[in-house]
Amino acid sequence: MFKIIVDLFLLVIIQVAITPFIRRLAFVLGAVDNPNARRVNKKPMPTIGGLGIFVTYNIGTFILLREQFPTHELFALLLASSVIVLTGMIDDILELKPGQKMGGIFIAAMITYFLAEIRMTELNIPFTGQTINLPWYLSLPITIFWILALTNAVNLIDGLDGLAAGVSCISLLTMGIVGYFFLRNQGLYVPIACLMLAACLLGFLPYNFNPAKIFLGDTGALYLGFMISVLALKGLKNVTFISLLVPVIILGVPISDTVYAMIRRKLNKKPISQADKHHLHHQLMNLGLTQRQTVLLIYALSLIFSFVSMLFLLSPIWAMALLLVGLLIAVELFVESIGLLGEKYKPLSHLISRLVLHSTHTKEPDVEVWHQGEAKPWKWQERSKGGHKPAEKNSGKKQ
Repeated sequence: MFKIIVDLFLLVIIQVAITPFIRRLAFVLGAVDNPNARRVNKKPMPTIGGLGIFVTYNIGTFILLREQFPTHELFALLLASSVIVLTGMIDDILELKPGQKMGGIFIAAMITYFLAEIRMTELNIPFTGQTINLPWYLSLPITIFWILALTNAVNLIDGLDGLAAGVSCISLLTMGIVGYFFLRNQGLYVPIACLMLAACLLGFLPYNFNPAKIFLGDTGALYLGFMISVLALKGLKNVTFISLLVPVIILGVPISDTVYAMIRRKLNKKPISQADKHHLHHQLMNLGLTQRQTVLLIYALSLIFSFVSMLFLLSPIWAMALLLVGLLIAVELFVESIGLLGEKYKPLSHLISRLVLHSTHTKEPDVEVWHQGEAKPWKWQERSKGGHKPAEKNSGKKQ
């Protein structure tokens, strides 16, 4: 274990050393992100920062900690991740269409399924004790969808300096802790891989945090999303429904942002693949937060999701249900408060407002007080007599 910890620190140092060379390479290749209407950077910024993370991680897996990884899976994942990195680099240099990027991710997912043989094959149903063996015609689409969805979710939050790298680092550290203490059905392979990738990101963040010197680019965002999806799938190869929710909760920030982006575009009758400036980080900055404040707030949200995921595993079934319901309500209220779906779409907030207003407008009993020796108020006189209030006499003259 001591050797593993030393090697993780060494990976951080290697990443710190290699990133400046990747930055220079980006200018040579023309992988530069120029300012435009959708970008927040004010000057041209080198991308392909993810190439350095890819190189450093593979130095760790093939040299430093080679004995921890099975040979067949290691080479198969190298091939799949190389397809992802190549797709990202082409997009950073030439800018691919969304369908072309999805094609590259799909090819990598197919390599993962057929060559690496990392796939979802069984599902244990809660409360029943039954295990469903998934046939290939269910296992294949579920695995491909999982990889496509998580890869794109991480890619979509890569909009501010240090955002995707920091959120991914928090998620990977949590996955490593959860994998080591709770889900060791695949040995130490998955938690070590998660911690190695997190170490690479810790070495990259000094260059990527605001003000950034280099961006992850699609090279890095796609690579991180792909590796997180594959490592989560590997750790949950034969899963219970409960443990399947754990990586979804850990990745709550990018997944929520992606889901609400799809809903928002559907409500506005726009193509789901059409980019916009209404993502989580855009909305927070519209509220007046700076880049750094926005990124740190999203880090905090990611830490909350990570904490909930660990509580989830430590809780009985009834507490898990309460946690899940409470988390969904909290996410919806937060989303509505920042206008992630638009200023008018706030169903839960409006429902709560109506309930609160209804309770405050409930008629209260009349209470009248008079002093001893004074005449009783008219209402009390009439109640005792059963009569009606007499008409007031007009003391003035008619005009």
